[in-house]
Amino acid sequence: MKTDLDALMRERNLDAMVVTGLVRGNPPLIYLLNGALISHAIWIKKRDAEPILIVGSMEREEAQTAGVPLILETRYNYSQLLREHAGDALAARVAFFGRIFEDLGVRGNVGFYGMEDQGAAYRLLRALDTALPEVTVVGEFGRTVLDEARATKSAAEVARIREAGRRTADVVDATLAFLKQHAVAADETLRRADGAPLTVGDVHAFIRRQIALQDLEDPEGFIFSTGRDAGIPHSKGTLTAPMRLGESIVFDIFPREAGGGYFFDMTRTFCLGYAPPAVQRLYDDTRACLESVISQVEAGAEARRYQALTCACYRERGHLTIEEDPTTLSGYVHTVGHGVGLDVHEEPFFREKTLLRPGHVFTAEPGLYYPDEGMGCRLEDVLWIDEAGAVHNLTDFPYDLVIPMG
Repeated sequence: MKTDLDALMRERNLDAMVVTGLVRGNPPLIYLLNGALISHAIWIKKRDAEPILIVGSMEREEAQTAGVPLILETRYNYSQLLREHAGDALAARVAFFGRIFEDLGVRGNVGFYGMEDQGAAYRLLRALDTALPEVTVVGEFGRTVLDEARATKSAAEVARIREAGRRTADVVDATLAFLKQHAVAADETLRRADGAPLTVGDVHAFIRRQIALQDLEDPEGFIFSTGRDAGIPHSKGTLTAPMRLGESIVFDIFPREAGGGYFFDMTRTFCLGYAPPAVQRLYDDTRACLESVISQVEAGAEARRYQALTCACYRERGHLTIEEDPTTLSGYVHTVGHGVGLDVHEEPFFREKTLLRPGHVFTAEPGLYYPDEGMGCRLEDVLWIDEAGAVHNLTDFPYDLVIPMG
């Protein structure tokens, strides 16, 4: 959480942090701006001190909603610096940061974060390290200070994730209602009003509209795949494939709040009209594994324990898993969960020794995949461990496999 930043900076011997860049598509800045709708910013925090937000004058009103003391960029007069350095943007930007650091008393080990072109960031940070002797530029690789802080969520963050989940569930519910309203031909394909087959692409178009109507956005895409495609975990689905009764449908949807906010992530598996015995078996085995995992989640446990538990659960039911054969493309082929927040995949990850702890929000998503047999199944819920260590399921949607058709 944000309240952990000073302790994390102390652990990593950081005297200050600088987070920069365009805001949209930049989770570190989105996290620190508390929902402020601005285009770009420089966020600076010295250890054990209040952060400062540097913004353009045009966005000063919107920036106030971040709840952080503001300084306008004009105070450091980048335009003058650009003239002084004969249009050399790199030299001017180094001088710009030099003025900021001198004004705010930033020195020592300074960590830099945010989203910027890799080559541009490399050149800027090298130049800063050379030009500012009182500053040592620090670049973290792997889990950064901000990754660690973001891994645990406050109650306010969880409320936003829960609300995104409610809207996501409404999209799924509307999609099922849309499917049920279609007639079924003698060949068991669904038909549009004009008599043409209803296709996976038609359903995708409907889902996109529903996501927008729920004031969500879909930067990562979603999965609505049928038959053989349902047996390939991240297949989006063949758009020209007709919708038909009895095929397994994997619907994995992971939108986020509009404006680049918090994600949700849920998956359900459906069959329209009826479920063939082979699909029913996959579903029953996966439902049993999901319930087993959820029932055993607890604070203090290693995340990777639940991957081992899922593999054992499936193995006991006769399915091959990646624990026995890491190269398998059939059976259980992925990890059982991941954290959810400002990225759809973030800490904690479930192949690691990470200990689950209060504030973690993560998925539980066992699945079975048999593409050569034309079927797949996955069920996914989002869980949260609260401050007291209690486990909450944030996914409020039934697990029904068969969707009755009129």
